[in-house]
Amino acid sequence: MALRFEELDWQETPMGDLFLRRRVEPTLGVDVYEVKLGDEYLMSSLFTEAEEQLAHLGLAPLDGADLAVLVGGLGLGYTAVAALAHDAVGSLVVVDALPAVIDWHRRGLLPVSAQLTGDPRTSLVLDDFFALMRREPEARYDAILLDVDHSPRHSLDPSHADLYTPDGLRRLARHLRDGGVFALWSDDPPDETFLADLATVFPTADAHVVEFANPLTGGTSTNTVYVAR
Repeated sequence: MALRFEELDWQETPMGDLFLRRRVEPTLGVDVYEVKLGDEYLMSSLFTEAEEQLAHLGLAPLDGADLAVLVGGLGLGYTAVAALAHDAVGSLVVVDALPAVIDWHRRGLLPVSAQLTGDPRTSLVLDDFFALMRREPEARYDAILLDVDHSPRHSLDPSHADLYTPDGLRRLARHLRDGGVFALWSDDPPDETFLADLATVFPTADAHVVEFANPLTGGTSTNTVYVAR
């Protein structure tokens, strides 16, 4: 009998064991790449619409060319590659705290790895995004796109929680250029309290519900993308 799962990599991290695996989804007959951290399932290549929309919705309000974009969270790479699809993007810095994730893409283990690492606009940086936002800015960006935690209320590590407060959002805003955009992926429905916190820092803040087909349930699933400018 053929193996249904193939473990492509396993690493110990401060937040738990990190797994990258590939499996065949029997209902579709396609390869699916999945990432698990400890007991948390982080991401799947079966569902990428909302991750891609994080880039498209986050960049949509911006005009001009040679945009500088910062992505927090590399993951499977779909947000970063969606950002690179915008010709106006002049540079893309992707920050991830896990060396293994960056290594996966440099080794070409994932479907979009070659597209991501082969684009001269891309820089992959090993750093803690949340610690970076607490520091004084060394660079400023037209857009900051964040996809690390499950939602503002469900973070992977307790050290992330302060970013989703008004003080944390003000620290993040220092890293944006005038008129810049902060966009955030969330697995939860729109959170009115978080929207109110965004509105204390940014003149405009909206929550976009992204719907996508779920072949496992035969129905429709949703994620949320917050966009603040």
